[in-house]
Amino acid sequence: MILSVREPAVAGAFYPSSAAELDRQLDQLMPYGAPPHRLLACIAPHAGYVYSGGVAGQLFAHLELPRRIVVMGPNHTGLGAPIAIAPDDAWSTPLGPQRLDRELGELLLERHPEASPDAGAHRREHSIEVQLPFLHRRRPDAIVLPLCLKHLSFLGCQRLGEALAGIADELDEPLGIVASSDMTHYRPDTEARSLDHLAIDQMLARDPEGLYQTVHHEGITMCGVIPATVALVAANLMGATSAHLSSYATSGDVSGDLSAVVGYAGVCVHD
Repeated sequence: MILSVREPAVAGAFYPSSAAELDRQLDQLMPYGAPPHRLLACIAPHAGYVYSGGVAGQLFAHLELPRRIVVMGPNHTGLGAPIAIAPDDAWSTPLGPQRLDRELGELLLERHPEASPDAGAHRREHSIEVQLPFLHRRRPDAIVLPLCLKHLSFLGCQRLGEALAGIADELDEPLGIVASSDMTHYRPDTEARSLDHLAIDQMLARDPEGLYQTVHHEGITMCGVIPATVALVAANLMGATSAHLSSYATSGDVSGDLSAVVGYAGVCVHD
């Protein structure tokens, strides 16, 4: 029995609020027939679907998803705990309720003393919510664990990634990780692309510390660098051997305004 449900914060704004319209948009955004890759970890954008949906759709369309998925997003609102586990039983979406993995959340609370159950951190945050329709389309029976992350030191990222990998090693079924992140914000298109590919190169090298240091040293406004760093730490410990860029775009590709864009990358990490 579902006991507590989070209501959508950005349905009707970032993506359609009606199931029929959302299904139609997902049909348009997710190409069929892409070569499949088993999800170990990925980095997916989280802007409005009109801007980043094509990149997210191309990424998720070629992923084979496990049933259990951790979805980590940056904390844009500043509310709540630094490592906030959603304590709900489900999140409401236009496509129906998305069940949460309460058991996985309890395991993480046991293994990581800095993690906290905190509904407030998630209530108005969009970075995880916008991933759920894509996950539902690819794996309707998925159960997810949403983690909302504030800024952490690299050591903090490492500890969280190690905790997730340790839990994954003890489960009797595979665990997948989705890190939600946009790339450079509000720079000229050519500058954004140049900066973003510095970060993408580190992700493709599966180098979490390299990504963390590059983003901070170069001033790259990658909002989800913390979830992405944690995901790379965990994926390497879970047996990752390769990574590839599914696609890259900027908001200028849609709007035509190249003076101040946001970048979007889809990166898949696999064994």
